[in-house]
Amino acid sequence: MISEFQDLSDKIDRLAQLTQSLRAENYLLRQANTLLSAENLAFKERLIQAQHRVEALLEQFPAPEAPPTEDGTDEASEATQ
Repeated sequence: MISEFQDLSDKIDRLAQLTQSLRAENYLLRQANTLLSAENLAFKERLIQAQHRVEALLEQFPAPEAPPTEDGTDEASEATQ
């Protein structure tokens, strides 16, 4: 009977150690998650800034000319007639 209590005590000790280990791991994972979330937010902001810069550059280009129609006339000149 004493050995049964000792076995139970050993199991409880192992469970307590595992619980402590999992809590420590959970804490580290939460810290890593917080850092990665902040990094992800910074990347999103940089992406938005880059998108705005590209859009500003595209606005500086002139509009493309309309291609000629099959009969060889320019669509833009036909619209003004």
